[in-house]
Amino acid sequence: MDFNLTEEQEALQKMARKFSEQEIIPYIQEYDDKEEFPWSIIKKMHEVGLMTTAVPEEYGGPGIDMVGQMLVTEELCYGCLGVGATMAASALLAPGPVEVGANHEQKKYFYNMLNEGKLAAFCLTEPGAGSDVAAMSTTARRDGDYYILNGTKQFITNAGVADVYVVFATTDKKLRFKGINGFIVDRHTPGITVGPEEKKMGLRVSDTRQVIFEDVRVPVANRLGAENEGFKICMKALDLSRPSVAAEAVGVAQRAFEEAIKYSKERVAFGQPISNFQAIRFILADMAMEIEAARLLTYKACVQAMKGLPFTHIASYAKCFASDVAMRVTTNAVQVLGGYGYLREYKVEKLMRDAKVMQIYEGTNQIQRVVISGHILK
Repeated sequence: MDFNLTEEQEALQKMARKFSEQEIIPYIQEYDDKEEFPWSIIKKMHEVGLMTTAVPEEYGGPGIDMVGQMLVTEELCYGCLGVGATMAASALLAPGPVEVGANHEQKKYFYNMLNEGKLAAFCLTEPGAGSDVAAMSTTARRDGDYYILNGTKQFITNAGVADVYVVFATTDKKLRFKGINGFIVDRHTPGITVGPEEKKMGLRVSDTRQVIFEDVRVPVANRLGAENEGFKICMKALDLSRPSVAAEAVGVAQRAFEEAIKYSKERVAFGQPISNFQAIRFILADMAMEIEAARLLTYKACVQAMKGLPFTHIASYAKCFASDVAMRVTTNAVQVLGGYGYLREYKVEKLMRDAKVMQIYEGTNQIQRVVISGHILK
């Protein structure tokens, strides 16, 4: 059991942290205030290789292992969750079903898109089907060598900025999970429209919209796996992506923790820095313990997956625990800063707003507890 990172992983971690400190943090407040997508930052991330970490070597990528991918995710989210989530949705979540269910030609097409600097989006959630994936209403009707897609997807990250979608739809809603299929879909296919950008509490620099499909013709060759195997492919992909949400949460929590420490050393009350007071010291100690525990759970989920060992429950442990930790840590960081913590000028206000979504997306924490309890009581 070795808790040390390799030299390559340490170099990757330092590079991603340096990028956050120099290219994200100085500029992101303005993007957040305007609720504007940070194209300039995303393009720089692609130029230095931070948008294609999971592309396999055989398809022109660096082939970085899962732990390395999580290191990058954590450090980018240290800078801004919205930026990190944009990367994760395009480079980790959307490619998941491709990694699990695609053939060689499909992988070549999809990964080439990412290598060219294009973004991807994962289209699963619907207005009436979130946690209950099998209740989806988007249909895929077979018509010769095509499927005709009709329906609406909700809360889709990168919907308005992506060039390629991974879409899930059902051939027969009565079959529930047995009728679901996954497809690689060119976003510019006739019949696809996107809704206006959602006005969100946090994650404001991330592009989040509805995607509407109206008689969209998708070649059968774009289907992932055999017909009606989409649910299994989707669930395996979500298992692979959950550690990335945990890494996002660790990055946000680490940033809030450091901001709280910095402020506690500078703020003087009753003639001394507030970091001298036990009430503050204990809050900081709890932050440190929980962040480290969340980070180690994240690494364990990755190592289990990389070794081909059962990891679904560990991935749920990591996602659920880390996102709960991020919410506690950011809330307590605001408390440490007091009235200043409530102001936008002092960064923890944004961190707290951003943290909440991680308890909700890619499987709510209540759903994670369903998965975990099912495992321990099996």
